[in-house]
Amino acid sequence: MKKQFTPSSEFPGRRAFLKNGALILSGLSLPQVSGIAAGALPADKRGAVRIGLVTDLHYADKPPAGSRHYRETLAKLQEAATQYENDRPDFVVFQGDLIDSGKSLAQEKQHLQTVVKAISAIPYPKYYVLGNHCVDQLKKDEFLQGVGQKESFYAFDQSGYHFVILDACFKSDGTPYGRKNFKWTDANIPPEELSWLQSDLKQTPLPTIVFVHQPLDLKDTDSHAVKNSSEVRKVLEQSGKVTAVFQGHSHHNKYSEIKGIHYCTLVAMVEGSGIDNNGYSVLDIYEDGSLVLNGFRKQKDYHWS
Repeated sequence: MKKQFTPSSEFPGRRAFLKNGALILSGLSLPQVSGIAAGALPADKRGAVRIGLVTDLHYADKPPAGSRHYRETLAKLQEAATQYENDRPDFVVFQGDLIDSGKSLAQEKQHLQTVVKAISAIPYPKYYVLGNHCVDQLKKDEFLQGVGQKESFYAFDQSGYHFVILDACFKSDGTPYGRKNFKWTDANIPPEELSWLQSDLKQTPLPTIVFVHQPLDLKDTDSHAVKNSSEVRKVLEQSGKVTAVFQGHSHHNKYSEIKGIHYCTLVAMVEGSGIDNNGYSVLDIYEDGSLVLNGFRKQKDYHWS
């Protein structure tokens, strides 16, 4: 039975932010694509659905580790909030790893409270995907309560499109992540969720976009992959309804197409010091089925028609 979900609801900046835009072309010339995907999107270029996308914020009140600058997430998030105020998305999807590990359960709860307060500056409906760092010490119900969301996987409709949020934070034996009981390399979509996904896609007549944290386009043996990703992809492919999958986790821009489905891995917001190393995007879905991902700072642009 399909889970229909209601979202968790609730600075200066222009689209001329630094952008490393690599375009994936399909049936359109470069001038046609760049007129949509670069520069401010005028009102008449707005898609039937517009979505803000952010992943791997890893907010934590702790010093940097390697390329991850945890405290700087708040300033980067403020920039994204400014951009979304200008672009007016229909909703925003946070694609996992909202927080990073704390020294204690209490500190991790404080990290969640702090970043949720910062996110409240974005005055649009919000949907949250669970990432492995979201439930390092927290249990899933604690994280979900903190962001004001009832379920970890669910589906909803918007303006003629169907959207699916998946939760791959399960061990291979089906045990949900929480309280440091897992290895991040053991990510799975359990049988119950896979059965629900198959039923959900069978019931909807609408073209569908999927959001998940751990990648579904990698080999099952890849450390960043959902371990039964080939099984999940088979369900997506057999439905004939899934257009694209957006994912995070590996922190780097990546794109692949498998049997007609676009798989887009988004860049992590936490990576690199300074606002120039920010990364987030706006996705427009057009009535003809075209998708334009307008990336900011380190996030690449894509156009699929």
